[in-house]
Amino acid sequence: MNLINSSMSILMASPAPKSPEQSERNRKYDRQLRLWGDHGQAALEGAHICVINATGLGTEILKSLVLPGIGAFTIVDGKKITNEDIGANFFLEADSVGKSRAQVATQMLLELNSDVRGDYIDEEPEQILCNSPDFFNNFTVVVATSLSEKSLILLSQRLWELNIPLIVCRSIGFIAYMRIQVKEHTVIETHPDNEIPDLRLDKPFEILKKHFDSINLDELSFKDHSHIPYLVILYKFLEKWTLHKKDLPKTYKEKHQLKEMIKEAMRRDENDTANSEENFEEAIKAVNTCVGHTEIPDNVMNILNDDQCINLTAKSSSFWIIAKAVRDFVENEGAGLLPLKGTLPDMTADTEKYITLQQIYYKQAIADAESVWRRTLQLLRQLGKSSDSISEKDVKLFCRHASNIHVEKGTCIADEYDSKTFDTNDIVQSLENPESMMIYYVVLRGVEKFQAEYNSYPGEFDDQVEPDIVKLKACITKLLNEWGCGPLVKDDYVHEFCRFGGAELHSVSAFLGGLTAQEVIKFVTNQYKPVHNTFIYDAVTSSSGIFFF
Repeated sequence: MNLINSSMSILMASPAPKSPEQSERNRKYDRQLRLWGDHGQAALEGAHICVINATGLGTEILKSLVLPGIGAFTIVDGKKITNEDIGANFFLEADSVGKSRAQVATQMLLELNSDVRGDYIDEEPEQILCNSPDFFNNFTVVVATSLSEKSLILLSQRLWELNIPLIVCRSIGFIAYMRIQVKEHTVIETHPDNEIPDLRLDKPFEILKKHFDSINLDELSFKDHSHIPYLVILYKFLEKWTLHKKDLPKTYKEKHQLKEMIKEAMRRDENDTANSEENFEEAIKAVNTCVGHTEIPDNVMNILNDDQCINLTAKSSSFWIIAKAVRDFVENEGAGLLPLKGTLPDMTADTEKYITLQQIYYKQAIADAESVWRRTLQLLRQLGKSSDSISEKDVKLFCRHASNIHVEKGTCIADEYDSKTFDTNDIVQSLENPESMMIYYVVLRGVEKFQAEYNSYPGEFDDQVEPDIVKLKACITKLLNEWGCGPLVKDDYVHEFCRFGGAELHSVSAFLGGLTAQEVIKFVTNQYKPVHNTFIYDAVTSSSGIFFF
């Protein structure tokens, strides 16, 4: 038998590295290259990240960025190392007490990866924000830990204007908090968990239909019948189905009927009656995933109908220009459909038959991408942009992933601190549920107010725990009154945060550090969807919640 069970595994084998340097790099970053590819790694190596405050959380974030090879980082921190730092930060040693926290952390982190460049600014972030606000202009992403309310608002407003992603993190006791601010972030390679194959069985393009129609299952020998790709089988039986039905099978009952039709057409090997045809079994299994209407997903349609897509300007990004070219393609050559992906799922089939079918899809995908490329060049001329400002490679990548593109539009953190414009309806509704993790957001905001007023964390000093409980509760009550919310049902959370005393637990910081680094990498590589707005984690119950403000 000449069967294959993978998509051109022989033809698609990776070429040998071109140089010893490339080979060494591939060995070093092998696992992550499988996640975001060479182009993603190149973007990572070209990024410059700023981390404000080398706390235990701050260094954990950087550790998880230095190891995969971030290009460069800069730590902004004017504090000196204390005994409390030593207890919560694995990158600081006991003999470093009194030294610059930014300097020591930078030196220790650089030992993890010789490919990474690191620098530090031994100044308080407040000073830089007031005296040199342009300092943050050229970073790829800015991450802030343990930042005061006043500085956070200034930084938020500055980065919002520049559309530079800002990630704000806090780790206090058993509670971890992460808030992502980004005005607009576009993603082409979202890597969905369950990607639906683009097969067009209900709307076959001309060459594909001609190929399907050239095959007559009834005239095939047992060998050819059992080696035909299951897509051909599905198409043939969908044809039979639509002769009697007006639409494709939708319900469970209808799909079961289609499966029975396919099952009845299976043949048995004369020499081995127990041996059934695997390709027909695959066709039966594929009914649930491969039979359906080919259409543009709603979320993609929303992007193509977005004003930024329809009304391009000279300032439009490459994403929106290509999206407009795709929109024009859909309205013309595409006949209402996106460019074809051009890839096939694995299947049991004769090698020659599989490759023939695969080439049909591949060539159509190339033709669709070329149409979008021509439209992209036309748009660039109309906008007065250079024809090489967008590469054909970028257009092909966009076309291949067009059904899963994503645009993340966030909100400004500074707006959360303006009680006149901040919409608190979600907070009010969430607090009605005693199990909601929104309570941690409220208490953390109260902690920020406490810090601003008393210049310390609640419970930071042992002899002040009880008085600080009263003060923190007053801060939270004032905040809730501004939002039009009722008082907290229980004081347990206030007592808990005062017992924390603002201390970081390394295990919690390590967890949030890894998660935050992951979000940074998403922004840098422009791959995978970022967490939508706000993430809160309770290490006691191992539960988490995501909220949008």
